[in-house]
Amino acid sequence: MAQSLSFNRALVEKYDRPGPRYTSYPTAPQFHQAFAMDDYCSAAAASNQAPQPKPLSLYIHIPFCQSLCYYCACNKIITQKTHRAVQYLDYLKREIAMQAALFDGSRKLTQLHLGGGTPTYLTSEQLAELMDALHQAFDMDDSDAHEFSIEVDPRTISPERIHQLRELGFNRLSFGVQDFDPEVQAAVNRVQSEEQIYQLVASAREVRFKSISVDLIYGLPLQTVASFDVTLSKIIALRPDRIAAYSYAHLPELVRAQRLIRREDMPPPERKLELLELTIARLTAAGYVYIGMDHFALPDDELALARANGTLQRNFQGYSTHADCDLIGLGVSSIGKVGDSYSQSVKELSQYYARLDQGLLPVHRGYRLSADDRLRREVISDLMCHGRVDYAKIEAGHGIDFAEYFAESLAKLDEQVADGLVEIRDDALVLLPQGQLMMRSVAMAFDAYLGGAQKGRFSRTV
Repeated sequence: MAQSLSFNRALVEKYDRPGPRYTSYPTAPQFHQAFAMDDYCSAAAASNQAPQPKPLSLYIHIPFCQSLCYYCACNKIITQKTHRAVQYLDYLKREIAMQAALFDGSRKLTQLHLGGGTPTYLTSEQLAELMDALHQAFDMDDSDAHEFSIEVDPRTISPERIHQLRELGFNRLSFGVQDFDPEVQAAVNRVQSEEQIYQLVASAREVRFKSISVDLIYGLPLQTVASFDVTLSKIIALRPDRIAAYSYAHLPELVRAQRLIRREDMPPPERKLELLELTIARLTAAGYVYIGMDHFALPDDELALARANGTLQRNFQGYSTHADCDLIGLGVSSIGKVGDSYSQSVKELSQYYARLDQGLLPVHRGYRLSADDRLRREVISDLMCHGRVDYAKIEAGHGIDFAEYFAESLAKLDEQVADGLVEIRDDALVLLPQGQLMMRSVAMAFDAYLGGAQKGRFSRTV
């Protein structure tokens, strides 16, 4: 992937259309309830029989939060009743045992990610209990080469707990900061001090976490270019290994919590582009490498190194440095990818408990990929991770003639080619510097499922 990134305001405005994030292909709207528990079990059995079974990755969803962040569209449960986490952990341990029984015990578990909700809603003792259950059920990679990450709400954790997370085996942290401006924080009901963040990051460095990531959101209520510039200066001074700068999607008609944001506080649409341009300029000037989508990393971070050497991967958690794994989703609403299938668990806690009480996995829906799906997934993945698609590699792997098979897709890119976003060469499709921000728009040309019925289901692509 080219190392340069170019921001062209007119082109960004032109191509800022709704589209998938391509953490999977096909995307979630294609998942269906005809894919059931039996299909998932069959996919797991087939994955064990592969000539070289893939290592395992786990995503565990912890849905609880102590308070409501008004911008959040995640699947979460707001509660101060901590006993609910005790019950949830008991059921999680049941699911862990059931899932582990499906996979060959010799397969190494090399990746783990706890997301939410708020994973640090669980106490240190509960997290230790969860990790013990995982060690009993799976062959966990206990070397520090593993990638065990956890999302942290700074308001729910102390420096001492950061040390405890490291002792439990976590070696990557993601802190939700969003914005340091106190007025913006109040407008979205997420008030946290700079001192909290700085103390926690210092603690994480003290115990040698391998990667520290900070999440920011641009386009929040009351944000201005001047106020966000101050936040960026503070983040740059903090020097996290990775920064994710997400575009806020304000959809109050779909996300109830967002109705609590005052309409008059929302910035005008052009402000978001100004904030994006500022973010790119500040972070790249500070030495951060643009990875793709919303992600930046320091040049010596594993993510930047993977991008440079062509080993970058993409999954439901975003970009990853590890080899492709079979991903097992655990907990309510979690998504997995096993073999040539995707699966998602039920979204309601009551349904999750009921399924497990019946001795059934909580699989609610899923999808089994066809040969065409696998082909297009590889093309889209190469584009999103490496910024180029080499025809010979695709042709050898799938027995096709690229130009013939994708004639319709390539024709859809005429406008992007004319605008200098992408170049169609004799041997490869190559994303150009000013096309980096619009990679989703280019990838959409290879998506066989996009159409009128799916409009409005996706966030804007920039």
